Amino acid sequence: MAKRKNTGLKKILAVAGGIVLIGGIILGYFAYRTAFGPNVDLEGKATMHIYIPTGSTYEDVLDILEENRVVANINTFAWLAEQKNYPNRVMPGRYLIHEDMNNNELINLLRSGKQDPVNITFNNIHTRYELAAVLSRRLEADSAGIIGLMDDPEAMQKYELTPETAKLMFIPNTYEFYWNTTPSQILDRMHREYNNFWNNQRRRQAENINLTPQEVGIMASIVQRETSKRDEMDRIAGVYMNRIKRNIPLQADPTVIFALGDMSINRVLKRHLEIDSPYNTYRNTGLPPGPITLPEPYVIDQVLNYENHEYLFFCALDDFSGYHAFAKTYREHLNNARRYRQALNERRIMR
Repeated sequence: MAKRKNTGLKKILAVAGGIVLIGGIILGYFAYRTAFGPNVDLEGKATMHIYIPTGSTYEDVLDILEENRVVANINTFAWLAEQKNYPNRVMPGRYLIHEDMNNNELINLLRSGKQDPVNITFNNIHTRYELAAVLSRRLEADSAGIIGLMDDPEAMQKYELTPETAKLMFIPNTYEFYWNTTPSQILDRMHREYNNFWNNQRRRQAENINLTPQEVGIMASIVQRETSKRDEMDRIAGVYMNRIKRNIPLQADPTVIFALGDMSINRVLKRHLEIDSPYNTYRNTGLPPGPITLPEPYVIDQVLNYENHEYLFFCALDDFSGYHAFAKTYREHLNNARRYRQALNERRIMR
């Protein structure tokens, strides 16, 4: 009798153990599938970016994933995220998500803070407002925050610049930024790039021509707007240097166009020259207070190595080749200018 009872008990325990084992296997399979089964469904796209704004909570992240239809099953993501303590480790940024990622891979990426950088190219930018717009279109920082810093004389003093010269920090090139880089971090980064560009050799060259790096940048911006021909940039820079040395106004049309704020003007007229602006180099001697575009590195180097000559004037050639006629005397310059005006009239270019 006791034997039968023991046998029955053993059977019950064996069945119970089997059920527990099967349950464990099922739970283990569920946990494995939850962690390592594909859960990112980008609807046929190989990759996409998701953006987690600064200050986001875990609940915000769940909303972002759902709104962007990143995960097929938000509940399995949430379950594993809690097991891995992700709710307490939310990191803002721009993340590159791949099709068929599993929950474990996605959670590890999001809590690591390993962002996919943003590439931003700076060129052909005239005002700091345009510059702020370029940055705010690609980064989390808004243009108002960027402009607020660049317009603040005290903030710019940290970089030994002014609001007018602030954009000289942005040496044209392509740079990597993290999406959530703050306005102050942007400026700190660009100031480091600026100092790297203005190495000891370039600073010595600037001293040798009695200009500061900022003044070189301002002049280079004018030269760049005057011509696209690299083989005459140093000659045009030489004209401006001659005028500065003799205290003659630069009379640079691009500075007047910048002062007017209308970059579509092709022909500067007499009425344009009346504008009251520190950028009107017909009414003011010396360089304007800031650059009129972002000067390319090669143009800066052309200014640093400007051509020594006796020219005081230049005027666009009447063949519209983009090159210029240079003159040492005003009379010679008037003849060049008359031919060019005649060519403009023949082509009916009135503005």
